Amino acid sequence: MTINVDSKPGSRPARNQDQPVIFFDTTLRDGEQSPGISLNREDKLEIAHQLVRTGVDVIEAGFPATSPGDFEAVQAIAQQVSGAVVCGLARCVESDIYTCWDAIKDAERPRIHTFISTSDVHLEHQIKKSYDEVVDVARQMVRLSASLCSGDVEFSAMDATRSNRAFLARVLQAAIEEGATTINVPDTVGYTLPTEYASLIDYLYDKVAGLDRVVLSVHCHNDLGLAVANSLVAVERGASQVEVAVNGLGERAGNAALEEVAMALVTRRDLMKRPCNIITTEIARTSRLVANLTGYVVQSNKAVVGKNAFAHESGIHQDGVLKERSTYEIMRAKDIGLGDSDIVLGKHSGRHALRSRLAEVGINLDGERLNEAFRRFKELADHKKAITTLDLEALVSEEMRERHDIYSLTHFYVSAGSNVIPTAQVEVLREEESLRGKAFSGGSVESIFCAIDDAVGITGKLLDFRVRAITSGKDALAEVRVAVEVDGKNYAGQAVAIDVLEASAKAYVRALNSVETGAEVGIARPEWMF
Repeated sequence: MTINVDSKPGSRPARNQDQPVIFFDTTLRDGEQSPGISLNREDKLEIAHQLVRTGVDVIEAGFPATSPGDFEAVQAIAQQVSGAVVCGLARCVESDIYTCWDAIKDAERPRIHTFISTSDVHLEHQIKKSYDEVVDVARQMVRLSASLCSGDVEFSAMDATRSNRAFLARVLQAAIEEGATTINVPDTVGYTLPTEYASLIDYLYDKVAGLDRVVLSVHCHNDLGLAVANSLVAVERGASQVEVAVNGLGERAGNAALEEVAMALVTRRDLMKRPCNIITTEIARTSRLVANLTGYVVQSNKAVVGKNAFAHESGIHQDGVLKERSTYEIMRAKDIGLGDSDIVLGKHSGRHALRSRLAEVGINLDGERLNEAFRRFKELADHKKAITTLDLEALVSEEMRERHDIYSLTHFYVSAGSNVIPTAQVEVLREEESLRGKAFSGGSVESIFCAIDDAVGITGKLLDFRVRAITSGKDALAEVRVAVEVDGKNYAGQAVAIDVLEASAKAYVRALNSVETGAEVGIARPEWMF
């Protein structure tokens, strides 16, 4: 169904028809602002490489001025990731812009993305500036950005959809005159409706000279569940870039989901008439990777990538799909990269077969890392008759991720039953020193956690404990995530194993590693970030 935004349907010609939509992914910046997510340098690099494989055009790698860690991660992506524009975010503040440029300048194609608020509510209560002051700051900072990053500067008017339209047009006009090559009109608080957004896009094209010669971008939040709808209607009215995040991650209710916007463009090409460069068969893999690294599990009924997206419970639906798939499916599972998770390896498979299969899913290992992966694979193969692609991704991605562990679990023992008090004994290695602990408590998992506390001398308060099966079947790998509080700060750990108790013990140990290294989760982000 198309969306008519004019009083007379068809009265206004479509802009940029047939031009590819640029996908600007902000998973590593706005996505990381989701509560409880704190990605390290290696996590961000892994996601960035996968985003390139997915066909993303622009990667917003982070906000370099917020912390030394974010600067280092953005710089690493700029230096090591090719095939996409690497973008850094900066306020319209001179120091932010210089810091951003230092982080991204080594990129194959760098971009500075600078922003300032334009809505009356932000000007009055947050940045305390007049209209004239905002225009002056925007001019100076876009000019500075263009002098550093010639040919690729993005300017955003934060809270654009709640701004005075005439003033918004004035600010955007100034940015274009000073060298902005992409103009972003964000719906920062997810407030606007599709008809309003379409009208705003039309207004800006009419009032801002030169807007048709630069890239018009949209950045939509999902507070009213309209991020994707607003992004699509903006594309329909001529926007050339959509700012999205994998799995819809982001501040509050999140951003427009990459997978939903991409599949809407592909599935409804008959009406949208706008191609894109997204390699849709990578979507499922990208979704799983981001879910694993962020700890944000995709809800079952999530569009496109939820586990129920291609499931049919109703007898009528099942009957229809068996007779003709298109009766109840508008997309095919294989279109997003599902359907290739069949049995691929077993205990008789060799190192070469493992390496080749891992390479197919974007994991390239050599030397000791391959040897360690092969060892873990053989351990798993002794317990499972067949190992799927999902098993491999979960096992290798988690177990082979670079970490600087202070504690490592050597072994554990649990005694439990319906009529006995569960008891646990553990051995934990700390820099070659063997630490032993024991405990008894109300349940098997609790006993293990208490025994680990006893061994390392840290007492953690369990805040969250989640278990999920990676694949189906009684022999499925278990993924466990824990969140603990120590001295008022929150830490997280994750592990994968075929045994739930083993995965629980390893995840808890990794959470205590984070205590030692200071890798706290839920880091507060500046409230002026959109």
